Amino acid sequence: MVAAVNQDLLAGAVTDRIQSMLYEYVRSLKRKQLTVLNRIMLFYAQNRQVVRRSIVALICAGVVERLYKVFRLMTTERKLVQQSMANSGKGSKQRSAQIDKQFFDNLKQLVAIAIPGLLTKEAGMLAIHTVLLVFRSFLSVAVATLDGQIVSSLVRLRGREFMTGIAKWMAMAVPATATNSLLNYVQTMLAIRFRQNLTEHAHKMYLANNTYYAVGNLDDRINNADQLIAVDIKKFSNSLAEIYSNLAKPSLDAFVYNIQLAKSLGIESLFGIMVIVQMSTGMLRFLAPPFGQLVAQEQRLEGEFYFTHSRLIEHAEEIALYRGHEAEKLSINHRYLRLVRHVNRVFRLNVFYGMLQDFVVKYFWGAAGLAGCAIPVFTERLAGAPVAAAQSPGSGASSSIGKRTRDFITNRRLLLSASDAFGRMIYSYKEIVELAGYAERVTELLTVFSEVSRGQFVKTRVGESAEKSLQSGDDDVDIVNRRGQVVESADDVEFIDVPIVSPNGDVLVRKLNFHVKPGRHLLIVGPNGCGKSSMFRILGGLWPVYGGTLRKPSMSQIFYIPQRPYLPVGTLRDQVIYPDCAADMTAKGTTDADLLAILKVVQLSHIVEREGGWDSVKAWRDALSGGDKQRIAMARLFYHRPLYAIMDECTSAVSMDVERIMYTHATNLGITLLTVSHRQSLWVYHNYILQYDGQGGYIFSKLDPERRIALMEEKQQIEQELAAIKDMEARLQDMEAAVASY
Repeated sequence: MVAAVNQDLLAGAVTDRIQSMLYEYVRSLKRKQLTVLNRIMLFYAQNRQVVRRSIVALICAGVVERLYKVFRLMTTERKLVQQSMANSGKGSKQRSAQIDKQFFDNLKQLVAIAIPGLLTKEAGMLAIHTVLLVFRSFLSVAVATLDGQIVSSLVRLRGREFMTGIAKWMAMAVPATATNSLLNYVQTMLAIRFRQNLTEHAHKMYLANNTYYAVGNLDDRINNADQLIAVDIKKFSNSLAEIYSNLAKPSLDAFVYNIQLAKSLGIESLFGIMVIVQMSTGMLRFLAPPFGQLVAQEQRLEGEFYFTHSRLIEHAEEIALYRGHEAEKLSINHRYLRLVRHVNRVFRLNVFYGMLQDFVVKYFWGAAGLAGCAIPVFTERLAGAPVAAAQSPGSGASSSIGKRTRDFITNRRLLLSASDAFGRMIYSYKEIVELAGYAERVTELLTVFSEVSRGQFVKTRVGESAEKSLQSGDDDVDIVNRRGQVVESADDVEFIDVPIVSPNGDVLVRKLNFHVKPGRHLLIVGPNGCGKSSMFRILGGLWPVYGGTLRKPSMSQIFYIPQRPYLPVGTLRDQVIYPDCAADMTAKGTTDADLLAILKVVQLSHIVEREGGWDSVKAWRDALSGGDKQRIAMARLFYHRPLYAIMDECTSAVSMDVERIMYTHATNLGITLLTVSHRQSLWVYHNYILQYDGQGGYIFSKLDPERRIALMEEKQQIEQELAAIKDMEARLQDMEAAVASY
């Protein structure tokens, strides 16, 4: 038993000896590590200027390399755009929104519209915004310094100095809060001014030269111009106003804060932190979803959904009569589900990317910043600086602790602010890409407006024209790209070899020739789809002239009356004088009594008292019947008294007596009538007839109403006799069959 005890004691002694040896070995390793670290710090202290110069040279080389890459990218992008334009032959091409040369070109074009000059309100507001941003950045540096001083006085137990710092802190709060409020106000006003300038520019292009008609009827690139003007321009303006603040403020903050940190931490520590930031930034950019494409696609889906609802409202009556609500519901739900699926996809991408972004910006960069703040303290200690004063009580120790505390708090505050600035710059990348999507949409809108106003259309060819486009050598394939000549005449209308072509390329009449002078009323007849309305659209300037020569008076001398007249929002007076306003009416010397006399001609004078007077405002589309609307349109014609009137089935809802009064009065006023109608009662008011056969042919000749009516009656009589003969022959065959059966 004694031997066993001795063995245990011996084993314990050996174990203690081994532990002691391991402890001494670990201590020796630590001393060696500290010795190596001290040697490194000593080498760094002796060659500090060389290290700093090397870092500065490396930074300059990196900047030059980055600028060279940008230049190469812009050059390559320019060559690709030129090559694609040469291959396609078109300047406009569908593309996804990206941050490239095209984005900067779009942004330059839109900014020139949003900020029309240096001596404008927008430029002044932008300058004020910049001054406020600079003031806030330097104010942030002063606050960070004051923060370090307050904490330092607290650690050193300096009560009076601490209270003085608090008082300065509260005094700085006044300009700081005022600056933030003014920045928000100026940014909001900038967005409003940008939207106003862009919207006015878009309206100027959209409501000129019948562009509003051509965009929806002659061109297929945009089918929701209203949504682009009302929504996308607003979003682009807000994004543009925000992006300036979100880029200028962080960039300025990062510049100012880094200068301060370079003075306190040293350029070496700051360089290390910047390397970490750049690497993590590159990773975030590599992993970032294509936000620009997603935003542009979302806006297109929003526009399609909005357009479907607008179409439902516009054709509500027809859809209700056809009981087509189920079909329309399926169509609307389909577009809405496409939009919802896309939005859900964007949200899912934002969740994972936001988690990664928050981790890098808030925590990873924060840890790097704290390590950077601690470097001066530990560097001083590892370099062998005297720290004994810090270990003994006294004023020297208190001063040293207070200084290190002040520097640490100030540097930490600056680093956190710089980290926040870089974070906002990273977040702004997504906003820039979204801005690229909005800019792409708005630029496309303005480009289409510009090209359409110049007669350049992009139309999908369907039907006959699509089949012809597949045949080589067909003379009609490129007819929509040709243009004829429009000559303004004094008072006559003449078509000289003018083809009647639909916008998608269907040739209705190859060459149309006729001549109408004032007083020669023309009646146009023919089957549906033969080109009657198409000819009027060409005459009215809605469709381009695809060939030949068209001579016509100015558009102010041609007035169009459709089968369903347009009634604008406004008073009863506005319905009669449209498109004039009350001021135009007064300038012409026309009074309400004159308008009442015109209404008496069309037997509609009672409507003034019935609807509450000339100044009453109603939804006239619903308040008036079909016949009242057509008589209002004729009253509008008598008010303007043009040289020519295009009458497109404009008396289909009135009686023959009222029709006779309308046409007789128009003739007495010297208005030459160009009428499309199948009513035989209107033949007597016309001198010439243009008759289409529906196969591409036509006849233009004088019209003898009595002779034509007589021929029509004789034709109907012969057709009835022939039908009777056929009935008699069939009856005879039945009788012969019956006799044979007996």
